[in-house]
Amino acid sequence: MHSPTTSGFTPAGSTLSGLVGNTPVLRVSQPFSTPDRGFWAKLEGFNPGGIKDRPALHMVERARARGELRPGAPVIESTSGTLGLGLALAGMVYGHPVTLVTDPGLEPSMTRLLTAYGATVDMVPEPHPTGGWQEARRDRVAQLLARSPGAWCPDQYGNPDNVSAYTPLALELASQLGHIDLLVCSVGTGGHSAGISRVLRQLYPDMRLVGVDTVGSTIFGQPAKTRLMRGLGSSIYPRNVAYENFSEVHWVAPGESVWACRQLAASHYATGGWSVGAVALVAGWLARTAAASTRIVAIFPDGPQRYLETVYDDQYCAEHGLLGVTPAPEPELVGRPDEKEVTRWTRCTSVSDPLSLPAGTAGAEGGAAR
Repeated sequence: MHSPTTSGFTPAGSTLSGLVGNTPVLRVSQPFSTPDRGFWAKLEGFNPGGIKDRPALHMVERARARGELRPGAPVIESTSGTLGLGLALAGMVYGHPVTLVTDPGLEPSMTRLLTAYGATVDMVPEPHPTGGWQEARRDRVAQLLARSPGAWCPDQYGNPDNVSAYTPLALELASQLGHIDLLVCSVGTGGHSAGISRVLRQLYPDMRLVGVDTVGSTIFGQPAKTRLMRGLGSSIYPRNVAYENFSEVHWVAPGESVWACRQLAASHYATGGWSVGAVALVAGWLARTAAASTRIVAIFPDGPQRYLETVYDDQYCAEHGLLGVTPAPEPELVGRPDEKEVTRWTRCTSVSDPLSLPAGTAGAEGGAAR
């Protein structure tokens, strides 16, 4: 028997970065579809911190290779949680101190966990008057960067490395499933929907991409409102969103996501947070309504751990009116994204970049959105 301490032998996948990737897929059927139908869920919660371990490691590695991030220099970024875990991991792997700017909506357990992993958590006290918490966090990042010569910000919203980081995930799916007709992704920064679909479209030119957003998010042209769900949606327009790749978009409300998360947990011993619930709801409807031969893949970005105080807490859900919500059997349909303000599960098959629309037609109403 070789000893890793005496021979230099290292088992495959035993390094920190080696823990990321090669996540499993799970067949999901009832109660989201009939037993003979279903979809495949890519369980990114099996990464140490979730799906954003992939872009965190990749963005840091590429910045170091280009000389933008010098050895030992600080990394400073805005996060609603999951990227923070990935950056804490990347900082540990590559030897960089990490400061994460977040807001009071971050779960207390996440603050404790990020701190335990060695990151500094900087909490903004109040939202930006029009750009909400997200813009307030970005402003704070700019302040910290100005005070820290040599510090580097990944800029997850516009960094193309955030997109290319998902090439391995796409290739994993191709290897695991052989063919894919429909890909269902939540949309926040736009990174994983753009990165995965770009690669899979080269392999399966007829594959369709379905985006899943939250009510109150501006990404696809709705007005900005205060949002309860974290990890998907935005109060800004991330430039990594590949609008041209989407066949349709669905908006999902928090109570509908809670229902789906809890149904997943009770039926499949696999679940996650807000994004997972929203994606499962949409993927289940597609499984019920598409041709029986359609192979559907849904990306589950994380697991349930950080949501024990929210999605899976009866008191929290009751206080926010999320208990007892049963989604409609199908989404409401609108003809264009800015047709009206949506408040429940809604679908639109016309997708375009809101910033390419005539002035005043995109979601222009501000709010304390996250």
